[in-house]
Amino acid sequence: MTAEPTRVVVVDDQELFRRGLTMLIGTLDGIDLVGEAGDGDGAVEVVLRTDPDVVLLDVRMPGRSGIDTCAELKALMPSVQIVMLTASDEESDLYGSIKSGASGYLLKSSSVDEVADAVRLVSDGQSLITPSMAVKLLDEFKQLSSVDVGTSTSPRLTERELDVLRQMARGRSNREIARALFIAENTVKNHVRNILHKFQMHSRVEAVMYAMRAKLLDAP
Repeated sequence: MTAEPTRVVVVDDQELFRRGLTMLIGTLDGIDLVGEAGDGDGAVEVVLRTDPDVVLLDVRMPGRSGIDTCAELKALMPSVQIVMLTASDEESDLYGSIKSGASGYLLKSSSVDEVADAVRLVSDGQSLITPSMAVKLLDEFKQLSSVDVGTSTSPRLTERELDVLRQMARGRSNREIARALFIAENTVKNHVRNILHKFQMHSRVEAVMYAMRAKLLDAP
């Protein structure tokens, strides 16, 4: 049986860039463009109407920012995966995006293959965070860890789940985690699913944020 195509919405206030990206998406196998918008209000309307799997969302837009739009979309539709589009990897944008619920971060200069890989990765429940981005995020989370959420009330993870969580915090994909821990990729997926369930989170990045603030990653 053929898998259903991944449904994508593109949101960017720069019409030329948006048109170019939608044209590129139209050439990709297994990915369907189901809507587009030029601002935050339009994004909310089209996402609610089309129920996409993935939203490619510009970080910086006039009026309602991409970060604020991301937070609202995640509140309305927690299952939608959001990849933020940006012209640079400024740390403030990176942290704000992840904090608002984004599953990843994609430079606007990315190639067609990188866009396709990003869409497929997040639609599979993974996070589009490079190791270098992960380092920046971890540094930021460590500064926030003074706001102690208390490990006594944190869900209890198995040792193997903690191993997987530490690998997730390094920005590694399921395949990379499987190789590092010498386990099957499907086993990694099961552990990630269990971690998200225990934390009551919708994305891997949210789980890592919670774990950092709960100081669950302090152990080696």
